[in-house]
Amino acid sequence: MSGKFDQKAISKFDGKVLLITGGTGSFGNAVLRRFLNTGIREIRIFSRDEKKQDDMRTKLQNDKVKFYIGDVRSYDSIRQAMTGVDYVFHAAALKQVPSCEFYPMEAVRTNIMGTENTMRAAADAGVKRFVLLSTDKAVYPINAMGISKSMAEKVVRAYSRTLPEDSTVFNITRYGNVMASRGSVIPLFVEQIKEGKQLTVTDPTMTRFLMSLDEAVDLVIYAFLNGNQGDTFIPIAPASTIYDLAKAVSSIFNYDKDVRVIGTRHGEKKHETLISREELVNAERIDDFYRIPNDTRDLNYAKYTVTGHNELSGMEDYTSNQTLLDVDGVKELLLNLPYIKAQLKGIEEEGLV
Repeated sequence: MSGKFDQKAISKFDGKVLLITGGTGSFGNAVLRRFLNTGIREIRIFSRDEKKQDDMRTKLQNDKVKFYIGDVRSYDSIRQAMTGVDYVFHAAALKQVPSCEFYPMEAVRTNIMGTENTMRAAADAGVKRFVLLSTDKAVYPINAMGISKSMAEKVVRAYSRTLPEDSTVFNITRYGNVMASRGSVIPLFVEQIKEGKQLTVTDPTMTRFLMSLDEAVDLVIYAFLNGNQGDTFIPIAPASTIYDLAKAVSSIFNYDKDVRVIGTRHGEKKHETLISREELVNAERIDDFYRIPNDTRDLNYAKYTVTGHNELSGMEDYTSNQTLLDVDGVKELLLNLPYIKAQLKGIEEEGLV
């Protein structure tokens, strides 16, 4: 078991049933690595990908892991899987910015309506805690993926305002790029190195937050342990330019071909924002995280103060271009990733570099 939380914290899951939507993805696999050798009673993997489920089942051969074929777009499908569940990590989503730009209604159906279905199913089934996984692209969104995830957050917050005290507790986690996750840029760089190609970047001055899979799991566990109804949790995260990330990967693999700039793709931002200044007014710094409580006011605004927040004009958004790692700093992060360690070992054995 890896990560920052000790056995006492993890023991909160002992004897419980956890459901992970989109559980065959990178996050689901990281959760399995963290929890399989603990006292958790059952982990349910819910997804629509039969092949990935079969691959995971064959690899694990573990009676604690149960597999449910279904789609969050269907309430009946996800509701059936919720029976007897204690906790839910909702990771199912369309995550690729360009594909969501071309098929925005698909992002609506999965990321917004799918979240509503999963949320209602959890409440109807008497689930104790529900954590939505969101993204920095949900803050000041300019692309369909970010807009849909922003709406997913709002759906959860709005629903959580209506619940009595003994209901399911709904929380949100929001984080930036997960290094070496499926479909991300680091595996692309490694494949380009293996094939002897130039590493390609869209905009060398573009910046992104950097987070490991273990840190993503840590954030979700922290929200689970500490969240009040409707809270959003956000990590303090390092960041770098895309160019420095490419140079760091090249340096690790002793690769000396130039980096080629190919131009930004549909819907890409130059910099990402983890917390808006409007949210920072109410945010609370706890350990390595920010907690943003839900705004529980109703539509009768006359009942509340009308002075507003004077601090707002002097605050800055928490963005990825504020405190950047240099190439050596990025290398240090990358060398701790199991993916990079495995790739280095494999490349040495194959004699590719």
